[in-house]
Amino acid sequence: MRKASVTRETAETAITVEIDLDGTGSYANATGVGFFDHMLDQLARHALIDMKVSAKGDLHIDDHHTVEDVGITLGKALTEAMGDKRGITRYGSCLLPMDDALVRAALDLSGRPFLVWNVAMPTAKIGSFDTELVREFFQAFATHGGITLHVDALHGINSHHIAEAAFKAVARALRDALEADPRKADAIPSTKGTL
Repeated sequence: MRKASVTRETAETAITVEIDLDGTGSYANATGVGFFDHMLDQLARHALIDMKVSAKGDLHIDDHHTVEDVGITLGKALTEAMGDKRGITRYGSCLLPMDDALVRAALDLSGRPFLVWNVAMPTAKIGSFDTELVREFFQAFATHGGITLHVDALHGINSHHIAEAAFKAVARALRDALEADPRKADAIPSTKGTL
């Protein structure tokens, strides 16, 4: 049962994340940041991870702490739910089109966090949401999920489409990486014997 429930509380936020890596993509995400909830819904749906995120943050200041701390908490939940990573495929990638946007994501559930982010947003805001927070989320998620993550926007003129394509591409890559390898279901996918 690859499930986890993680809570993080600071002076700035209070966050609870529940995930099931073998779910159907159901979601109930409530962070108080509408566009971010929409992106988390995409992540859950396209990764086929059941996800429930509840967050209360200092939104009277801005969305930054909430978005970053959800990334931290979700990364920790992913790490816990994966356990020793026995039997997973480990690697995943996706080239995802969304209207004008084309985003490539490639990842390794290596335990070695690293983010390469080549995504330019044409606008500073999507509604009231700061577009720079998309990168902040993925930085926190990759760091605390132990993910080597590369995201490249190859085309795009609409910030909403670029951001959504990034979330969906990472979701599809994550789905592939978390799938059981039918030829090595009992093995750690590394010559080191550990990830």
